[in-house]
Amino acid sequence: MEHKTKQPSKHIGRNIGRMREMLGIKQDVVADKLGLSQQKVSKIEQSETVDNDTLEKVATALGVTPEAIKSFDEETVVYNIQNNYEASLNDTSHLVNVNY
Repeated sequence: MEHKTKQPSKHIGRNIGRMREMLGIKQDVVADKLGLSQQKVSKIEQSETVDNDTLEKVATALGVTPEAIKSFDEETVVYNIQNNYEASLNDTSHLVNVNY
């Protein structure tokens, strides 16, 4: 008989907190955007599950999609940040050539 191991469930609240921290946003800023107290945001971040309506609102406040929160992987985020930052350093399309 084959024994399948159950994957641990994603802790959505923890994903929200880590993503918020990586974006450099404080809980009170998210709370202000949502019209909630900082304590309520803290409670959301401690919750393993978050209802879809709340998740949508929190995602909007953070400027991300709910799916990004659900599938949050810190290593992937760090990799993307590093690559996007390095790519932006090499992108000169925003520079304007002004001749006087």
